[in-house]
Amino acid sequence: MSSYQKRSKTELAQRVAQDIFDGAYVNLGIGMPTQVANHIPPGREVLLQSENGILGMGPAPAEGEEDWDLINAGKQPVTLLPGGCFFHHADSFAMMRGGHLDVCVLGAFQVSATGDLANWSTGEAGAIPAVGGAMDLAVGARQTWVMMDLLTKAGEPKVVRQCSYPLTGLACVKRIYTDLGTLACTPQGLQLIDTVPGLSLQQLQELIGLPIQPAA
Repeated sequence: MSSYQKRSKTELAQRVAQDIFDGAYVNLGIGMPTQVANHIPPGREVLLQSENGILGMGPAPAEGEEDWDLINAGKQPVTLLPGGCFFHHADSFAMMRGGHLDVCVLGAFQVSATGDLANWSTGEAGAIPAVGGAMDLAVGARQTWVMMDLLTKAGEPKVVRQCSYPLTGLACVKRIYTDLGTLACTPQGLQLIDTVPGLSLQQLQELIGLPIQPAA
């Protein structure tokens, strides 16, 4: 029997950062995706945008060097690279809605095999609606990538045939980066990009319970 080890949160952030191309304009969603900023490869120019009105974010500041007047949309302190700027919230949403972002990286509760996204509510009674700018990002960016654990704490797959939670966007997700592998969402279903060492395509299919096309 093969053995495999899950990607850590840091390794997952590194995996996503590896695929962001030079010169890209990128939004990193609240939560796990913010860690991607700390792993952009040296020498690669990536312009990070935050929906509260920042362009040109750098990695997280060192402990003790935080400027709490400079925060991202998740209220975390950030740094500003040379040439970076901040601007009105409305201008930021015009950038998001106008197709000016190459990539957005979002967390998710569920993603369907064809790229439907559910990432703002589990639909539970009494849950506080908090969609924020997720809908604008999901449909406004040229590519939407999801970064998440493959399974819930209860061991249920978060990649599903059809989302059961309230939707954020339809057929908007192009790639799913998880702790066990990376998948592409296509109109024909899931396609493998990679798995962690020791995990086979068949094992990944069994974990998800859906067919996965081999890597191109």
